[in-house]
Amino acid sequence: MIVNSPDPNNSIESSSKSINETVNGSHNFTIRGYSLAKGMGAGKYISSDTFSVGGYEWAIYFYPDGKNPEDLSLYVSVFIALASEGTDVRALFELTLLDQSGKGKHKVHSHFDRALESGPYSLKYRGSMWGYKRFFRRTSLETSDFLKDDCLSMHCTVGVVRTRVEGPKLYSVPVPPSDMGDGLKYLLDSDLGCDIVFQIGEETFKAHKLILAARSPVFKAQFFGLVGDTNVTHFELEDIEPSIFKAMLQFIYSDSLPNFDEIIGSTSTTSTSAIMMQHLLAAADRFALDRLKQLCEAKLCEKVSADTVATTLSLAEQHRCPQLKSICLKFAATNLGGACSP
Repeated sequence: MIVNSPDPNNSIESSSKSINETVNGSHNFTIRGYSLAKGMGAGKYISSDTFSVGGYEWAIYFYPDGKNPEDLSLYVSVFIALASEGTDVRALFELTLLDQSGKGKHKVHSHFDRALESGPYSLKYRGSMWGYKRFFRRTSLETSDFLKDDCLSMHCTVGVVRTRVEGPKLYSVPVPPSDMGDGLKYLLDSDLGCDIVFQIGEETFKAHKLILAARSPVFKAQFFGLVGDTNVTHFELEDIEPSIFKAMLQFIYSDSLPNFDEIIGSTSTTSTSAIMMQHLLAAADRFALDRLKQLCEAKLCEKVSADTVATTLSLAEQHRCPQLKSICLKFAATNLGGACSP
């Protein structure tokens, strides 16, 4: 007889883990006119609205005359009930009667901060409940700080137990990075479908009104607002340099900071780059491009120098850039003896 012994070098190992956790949700329940609820009879309750936790519906039941007739209405009862269909729903509960004196001495019954000997409670079917038949002696409740202006308030938290198994993934699908910016920038660079021309000095720039409106609330108002003109095809802009507008357009389409070397057609110096970033920040603020403004602010924080600190500080003041202002003031205090302090 031939016996094949397992080769430990060719064995296949696998693993998995079971994770038990709770899905938690809370509900506040207020009873106004408590005194009017008394006398409805033992076993009769006032119900909260239902609330959803862990895929099930729940409700709080308050028994002003108690749940048990044999208690002779000496106690109030409070229960949390499963109000939807379910079988063996395992859950933890926390029930808090709120102290309304402001002293914070709430009456709390909680399963969340202690280990339960028998584990979470199991509710077998719809209508199953957890709670207290003798939650509070009525005479004590009615003279306590829990009752104020004939009103009771309670807070309930339910934690539904969920079990899930994690094992090794059986697939590996490579997901390429997003190329949306590249696609939109192609529309800009190729003039494909452009429907607006901007005139800035002697230069013109083509763009798409819908894309501009989607990215900038200012352009949205100009083209599609109550006083905007959707039929405009030519727009003249002042007080902005062509290179800065080009850089701003590239950001609008690509959602990334532009390459200044490509825009000016040569290698930019540190000083030139800082100046262009200053102008781009001002343009971003003008056209409500908040992400671009913050990107520029971050870059200018890195580029503060003795040559740029005064201009950058003024820019930070004008365009409400608190971190940039702070960096400029610290730089000035350290390197210039506070000469730039306002």
